[in-house]
Amino acid sequence: MLPAERKRTIVQLVTERDGCSVSELAAELEFSKATIRRDLRDLESQGRIKRSHGGAVPASSAGTERPYGQREVDHYTEKQAIGERAAQEVREGHVVCFDAGSTTMEVARAIPDTDYVAATNMPELATEVAERDVDAKLTGGSLRPRTRALVGPMAERTIGRMNFDLLFLGTNALDSAAGLSTPNEDEAAVKELMVERARRVVLVADASKFGDRSFVSFADLDQVDLLVTDASPSGALAAALADAEVNVEEVST
Repeated sequence: MLPAERKRTIVQLVTERDGCSVSELAAELEFSKATIRRDLRDLESQGRIKRSHGGAVPASSAGTERPYGQREVDHYTEKQAIGERAAQEVREGHVVCFDAGSTTMEVARAIPDTDYVAATNMPELATEVAERDVDAKLTGGSLRPRTRALVGPMAERTIGRMNFDLLFLGTNALDSAAGLSTPNEDEAAVKELMVERARRVVLVADASKFGDRSFVSFADLDQVDLLVTDASPSGALAAALADAEVNVEEVST
């Protein structure tokens, strides 16, 4: 495969999948990771893709809500580290709820062999844990392809009848005044219910979310017990988290 053809294929794959990792592209195209990284640098300089941590995303994305494929490769190293630390919160016999998201997926992947029950509104995450003999419960509902989340009345009714020992929660934005927020009303409704039904809430969010506000708020800071992140918040957000008595744990990446 000539370099020009390889680059065209990279752009096509990144666009079709809303983002790809370097490892994924290297395996599929049968070239070294170093070659793929050079191609990504060239393609970014031409404005054809945008490089991200561990991969690439399309040069532009529609709307304000980033597709799951893009978020999966964004800040990938940080999300892995956050997932590994957060996974330590799971105990034998826990009923654990996983919000749909790329960081909560890393938490699920990092949990060692433990006898627990998993509930989620993300089919891929349910499959991930079920393959390791975890009892996995899906909420049902309408699937949002952009975020891989199940939402709507069915999901809300199911969650409203469940009780969770632990919730791993993601967010699009984290602000001192607006709290936790997301671009989509249906997802906000599901997240809000998850928080209400959980005994303990662990927020998993990399520092790129700090100081931002999205369209719909779904939880206040004082509803969060633990924030696991890759960089300690500062300024107004740090003060607000302290006032809300949220424990903050910073992981090394």
